Amino acid sequence: MLGETDPNMRRATAVVNGTVITGTDVDHRVALVSAASQNAISDEEMVRLRMQVLRNLIDETLQIQAAALQEITIGAPEVNQSYQRLAAQNFGQNTEAMDAYLLSIGSSPASLKRQIQGELAWQRLLRRNIAPFVNVSEEEVNDIMKRLEESRGQDEYRIGEIYLSATAETDAAVQQNAARIMQQLREGGSFVAYARQFSEASTAAVGGDLGFVRLATLPPEMATAAQSMQAGQLTGPIKIPGGYTIMYLIDKRQVLTADPRDAVLSLKQISISFPEGVTEEAAGQQVEAFTQAVGTIRGCGDAERAAQTVGAEVVTNDQLRIRSLPEQLQATLLQLQVGQSTPPFGSIAEGVRVLLLCGRDDPEANDGPSFDQLMSRMEDERINKRAQRYLRDLRNDAYIEYN
Repeated sequence: MLGETDPNMRRATAVVNGTVITGTDVDHRVALVSAASQNAISDEEMVRLRMQVLRNLIDETLQIQAAALQEITIGAPEVNQSYQRLAAQNFGQNTEAMDAYLLSIGSSPASLKRQIQGELAWQRLLRRNIAPFVNVSEEEVNDIMKRLEESRGQDEYRIGEIYLSATAETDAAVQQNAARIMQQLREGGSFVAYARQFSEASTAAVGGDLGFVRLATLPPEMATAAQSMQAGQLTGPIKIPGGYTIMYLIDKRQVLTADPRDAVLSLKQISISFPEGVTEEAAGQQVEAFTQAVGTIRGCGDAERAAQTVGAEVVTNDQLRIRSLPEQLQATLLQLQVGQSTPPFGSIAEGVRVLLLCGRDDPEANDGPSFDQLMSRMEDERINKRAQRYLRDLRNDAYIEYN
């Protein structure tokens, strides 16, 4: 597997209970991960990546085999439906475009469909063999809801996780692997893609997204780390009971409190552009005239008049959520009253603009998760723990030959 390979030759890299995993299978799956990294992967790191991908393919094979033994099969129509949903999310419902992209990066539609098949088979197996035996009582859920109400106004965190299980024997190797994944993420790798390929938590299928959680519901090690994180920040690997985790803070808000960043704004963008080769002095004079014109605006109905005086362009956007904007701009817009504008911003190359606030629909108070949502979340957590033990048992019972 680690030597020179002929791309036209399909060789067995591993045989899992009689099912062959070829070098081509590994190559195609490695290409998916490599494409998610914005930087070149060194030869040494590529060797490690191939080993990790092989382990993932072995687990995936065991999951499909275990489902088949329970007469659970995932047919091509179901796999294609999920494949089309991915194409819709990333290529505007154009599956041919996604096919071409996968081939262009050295992967294949068949490789991604195989991964989808494994995820669907494992989820269905867990629903049959584990979920029916996981119980969460009404008293437990009511207790959580009571504590949620008591913590109203406190921070809660939307966290992405990449979880790698470890035993006493594998601890050092798993820690090193987690550190390498962390380095790839810091160099621009896609957290969602790495979570789908490497995380052993049930959240892997959704890119590692835990959703919004309170610190009290996290392992103490993760809770401590989250307190000092800012949105968009990575940290890890963090040692937790059972293994290591890499955390990505997607967002933060307050429990049962309306988040002002969920307000929907009506804005007018007023902008000017500069001719090619303009001098800084001439551009500065144009910006000064633009700033003075914007300062004369008396409400949104007056924007077009002011814009015409300096040759500016006006664009209206009536459904813009604050949180969809860059973080620096969010803070500025939150301070504006209707009829006010931001200070001018931009550059000679991109043009200079202001945003004029014409309306604002504030979000309603957040009532938090419902009883059913909380119960479902607690059940998922318990199913995930049992699923990890189930997969470990499958590995222990498997007959695997390596080439």
